[in-house]
Amino acid sequence: MKNILLTGATGSMGSKALNALLKDEGNVVTVLVLPTEKDKKLIEPYAGNERVHVKLGDLVNPADVEACVKGTDVVLHLGALISPDGDYFPEKEMHINYGGTLNVISAIKKQPNRDSIKLVWVGTVAQTGDRMPPIHWGRVGDPIAPSVHDYYAVSKVASERAVVESGLKYWVCLRQTGIIAPKMTTVEDGIMFHNCLDNVLEYVSDNDSGVLLGNICKDLPEEFWNHIYNIGGGESCRTSCYQMFEHMFGLLGIKKLEYIIDANWFATRNFHGQYYLDSQKLEDLLHFRSQNLDYFYKLFIESLGANATVVKGMTKMPGGQKLIGSKMKERFEKIANSEHGTMNYIKNNITERIDPFFISKEEWSKIPPSINDFKPFTDWDKVVPIDHGYDESKPQSALTIEDVKGAATFRGGECLADTMTTGDMATKLSWKCAFGHTFEASPKLILEGGHWCSECEDQSWNYHEVAKVSPFFAQVWYPLHRKDEPSREYKKLFSARDVEAKLTESLLV
Repeated sequence: MKNILLTGATGSMGSKALNALLKDEGNVVTVLVLPTEKDKKLIEPYAGNERVHVKLGDLVNPADVEACVKGTDVVLHLGALISPDGDYFPEKEMHINYGGTLNVISAIKKQPNRDSIKLVWVGTVAQTGDRMPPIHWGRVGDPIAPSVHDYYAVSKVASERAVVESGLKYWVCLRQTGIIAPKMTTVEDGIMFHNCLDNVLEYVSDNDSGVLLGNICKDLPEEFWNHIYNIGGGESCRTSCYQMFEHMFGLLGIKKLEYIIDANWFATRNFHGQYYLDSQKLEDLLHFRSQNLDYFYKLFIESLGANATVVKGMTKMPGGQKLIGSKMKERFEKIANSEHGTMNYIKNNITERIDPFFISKEEWSKIPPSINDFKPFTDWDKVVPIDHGYDESKPQSALTIEDVKGAATFRGGECLADTMTTGDMATKLSWKCAFGHTFEASPKLILEGGHWCSECEDQSWNYHEVAKVSPFFAQVWYPLHRKDEPSREYKKLFSARDVEAKLTESLLV
């Protein structure tokens, strides 16, 4: 029997993972579930299954996590507070997501079989932030750059750093993309207008994500472990925000988007998403893909119930498209004016939010409101390569201190180490960033992961200044920003160090 701990079992990805795991009769699954009425109800269908052990507890409680980790062979750590819910509670989001990951790592290290336990940690595409055209193709190793005010992404960046540097014998980091699930069709939050019209995502379905995690618990080659991968559904799951709206409402018979949305409701930058150059790696190893964007459109129509048939009928009548569209537009405009809506920021002159999404209120005012005046990007197949600053034709086993020093220089800093065992990607070295911060990190984290200075990451979003001194980072900044834009630093209200301090304090009490 294989004993598996699954966190986040009541979420979209976690619930599908649990179902996939149970298809293998050799799996016994422990699930750590919050003791809320909602979560207990969601997990209730498994109460009679002798291969499912439900443990009520909390990721932020080290004792709860340790009790669940005991006796496990694999830990699938999905549990997190996600957007848009987490956007309203950034401090809580940091403590659950990063603090929970630290608790999982600590619990594994305390086990007598620590060197045989395999940790599978799930991150997010949001770690690499805004990748609007023309830099919409990306891969693991590209610069880590969570969007301004995106504490979910910040919590995942810190968590990935912790996993990679954990010293565990077996770990893997999976950067999850947008998940197609029923919940996706019901989101009514201002975050939907943070997503730029030309922004892209290579989605994956909840079902396929579950299959992926089920297959990861089978015997895999040693070389699979201790790497970072992008999860994506492949070519058939790639679309832009504009294309998705066009198809969705086209299914209802609404052919003119101007009846439904205004172009200037949508941010022009500072979201996240990309098409992947490397998502096929996981598919080749785990063979999980079976669904495409048609699955989302099916869920969308199903979410409307009988109303879908009524709407389709009405839009065929003279004036029907405009009538139905106007009702939808009222609803969307209300969302755009909600607390985290872009139009709320504009209306109330909240520059702390306006500037990251639009550069300035003045720049926003230049956006033609009519969607008819929007010119969608079309050159989707063109790849603008991102240079990682070292010879990637060499296998990692052949990388030397000269390769590492060259990569550091390309990042505007330096590697302070004089020596390195050739091919040793795990041992931490000393580094210095362009702003004078010294930090310790493994070549694996820097070269494969795209991470850099932990001090800069903790302090603020200061991307305009970073781009001036880092040719590596400039590749993902200047294609989307003018060099003469005002330089603005956004201080982080909560950081990885705050979480670490709170954990230390709780252990001393």
